[in-house]
Amino acid sequence: MSLSVAIRAKRFGPALVLRDMVFQVARGEVLAVRGPSGVGKSTLLRIIAGLDSGFDGQVRRHGRLAMVFQEPTLLPWRSARDNLRLTTGVDAAQAEAALARVGLSGKGALYPGQLSLGQQRRLSLARAYAARPDILLLDEPFVSLDADLVEDMLTLTESVIVEQRPATVFVTHAQAEADRLATRQMVLTLAADRGGVREGAGVRG
Repeated sequence: MSLSVAIRAKRFGPALVLRDMVFQVARGEVLAVRGPSGVGKSTLLRIIAGLDSGFDGQVRRHGRLAMVFQEPTLLPWRSARDNLRLTTGVDAAQAEAALARVGLSGKGALYPGQLSLGQQRRLSLARAYAARPDILLLDEPFVSLDADLVEDMLTLTESVIVEQRPATVFVTHAQAEADRLATRQMVLTLAADRGGVREGAGVRG
């Protein structure tokens, strides 16, 4: 099992954000996580990635991990090509191939500030896919892309999952995206009768 998660409780001060979440994701599986804004989806991904250790529970990760954040996390003083190479270890030719695969052919020498937000998101996706991770975390990776580009990126993501078979956790608001990519789905809900506690509503698929 590439990923095993058991979160008894996650709090921000007195506020209970996540609780009683237990699930596993194996190589080749895609778990889609849905729910309203502010319910704790991104917090869950940060816990899985090891970026937030302030919770009660345990996460076991096996292998290399890559994460695509809601906002592109790029080095503004490095070119698109270098942003990709520095974290993945690929050579220049592999970097150019990875850029071309997300529609950024010929953009390798440009800096993030010279790219549109949509292009920056594609660069973030290219960097994650080029890393060939065992665990892939995607936090609403297609937000702000136009419909045609979302289709292209969904097709690319499908091919990456088939080729590389990472254990994938995919946060999205779009039911259609979840239905297309996921082998299982989990919905996080706000339990109004429990003072705003956020909790998993189950896994299906």
